[in-house]
Formats: sequence, structure tokens, C-alpha cells
Amino acid sequence: MLAEINGCDLYYEVHGKESGQPIFFIHGGPGLGDCRADADTFTQLGDQYKLVFFDMRGSGRSEDKDPYTHKQWTEDIDKLREHLGFNQITIHGSSYGGFIALEYVLRYPQNVSHVLLNVTAASNEHHYLAIENALNSHLPGINHDMLKRLFNGEVASNEELKAMYSAILPLYSVNFDSVVAQKKVDSIFFHYATHNAAFHENLVQFDVRDRLKEIKAPVLVTGGKLDWVTPAIYSEEIAKNIVGAKLFIFEENGHSVIREKSEQYISILRNFLNEQNVKGEIKNVHNN
Repeated sequence: MLAEINGCDLYYEVHGKESGQPIFFIHGGPGLGDCRADADTFTQLGDQYKLVFFDMRGSGRSEDKDPYTHKQWTEDIDKLREHLGFNQITIHGSSYGGFIALEYVLRYPQNVSHVLLNVTAASNEHHYLAIENALNSHLPGINHDMLKRLFNGEVASNEELKAMYSAILPLYSVNFDSVVAQKKVDSIFFHYATHNAAFHENLVQFDVRDRLKEIKAPVLVTGGKLDWVTPAIYSEEIAKNIVGAKLFIFEENGHSVIREKSEQYISILRNFLNEQNVKGEIKNVHNN
């Protein structure tokens, strides 16, 4: 369904328990991502929680209407929260969605009960390692010029963005399936202008590392040890700098831990949200 949020038609879905604590899921990849994967994966949490999935402005089925900025995207989240009548929300952000989730909780701390961060980072430093990891893969279609334009937000068209994403897609999965990958690529709503704005105008300024200590809500950070684009060291960095944060690293997975280990991931979320540690798996890791 669509709602006019801050002058932009946003696509959203609400599922789950009517009286449940609301969880807002923030998708990654502005201009590439949308809420469909999260909606497919997390529906089972609806037995206990109210689940809100939406496409950010300029992504998926939402309207292409600038500005495409972290500030605007966080304002849209908060206005959607108001539109749906929620006081406090749990916010879940994966990859680029984690950047937005971090900025949301820093801008609207009073409106957040819990923070769930997956395969993400607190600054743009991961780009250097991501480019190095991609080049070291020696995959066809990947070269320094292509990666530079992709990560600098200098993509010329939706067709070029599709070709670039197709080239790097094998990096996301431990067990890559070309048929499944092609279906995924063909299903994507490409918005190259949104991608360019995210990477050319926003990420160059993104660095909230010095503000992590301000976050007081309970935080769960998850990462994949084999993650090429947001390596696990950046998940560890977030957890170490938020007092009381809990960290879990999937040792045999990369950036696609939610898809590859969905049952385990959801179990970890449930235990965290129910304030029960998963024995031997989630630990406190913060500076004393």
C-alpha cells in the first residue's frame, strides 16, 4: 500500500500481531534494494511482533522524489512511524539500511526501543576494503574503473547499474547459484539516480563512530566473517563502542547471512528481543 510521507508516496506493508511491538525493517542498497526480501524472510516474527516493511523513497515501488539523503530517509521513517500510530519502534537495518538505522536512532533516540544492525558499519571506511576484496576475486566484469564508478556514485543508467550489480553479485553468497542470482537481478527495480545520490553525496560524509557512545537503547550487532563489502571488523567496531551492545559473527557466511542462515538469525533476534542470551553465541563486547 502507498502512503504520502513528507510529500512522497512510499510503498509499505504491515504484518504480524496487532498488539505486538513494532519492528521497522530498513532495506539496504538505495536504488537497488527494496523490502521484498525482508518481508519474505521475517514474516514468521509476526506471531509475536508487528512488522513494518517499506521501500525507501527512490527505491523499489516508492516514488522517485528527491532529496535522497540520510536526513530525508530518517525523516521519512519517523513520519511513517507517526502515520502508523506507534510511539516507539525497534529498528532493524542491514547493510546500507544499517547506516540509516544508526542515523535514525541518533536523531530520534526517544522513538527507539531496540536497535538491530546486520552486516553494516558506522563510517564509509569499509569502501577501501570492499574494492580491494572485489578486485582480489578476479571475477569477470570486475575492474577498478567499474568499482570506482559504482562506489563513487557515477553510474550512467539503470542498464549500467544492472550490469555492475550482476558482476559483483557472486561476491555476496558463499554458495553462489547463477540461476537464482539471475532471477534476483531480473526482479530488481533499478533507480540509478538514487544509487548515485547515496554513494556520491551521502556516504562521503557518513561517519558516526564518535557518536556511537550516545546510543542508550539495547543494540544487537550481527556480521559475517566472510563479508566482502562490510567486513566483520566493522560490526565489531560498532559493538565495542556501544555500552551493553551484543555481537554475533557468523563464521561461515558473508554479506547474505540473513538469507543463508535465516532460521538461526531469527532465533538470535527473538532471544535478544526477549532479553535472553543465546548461550555461547551472543556476548557483551564493549569498552570498559
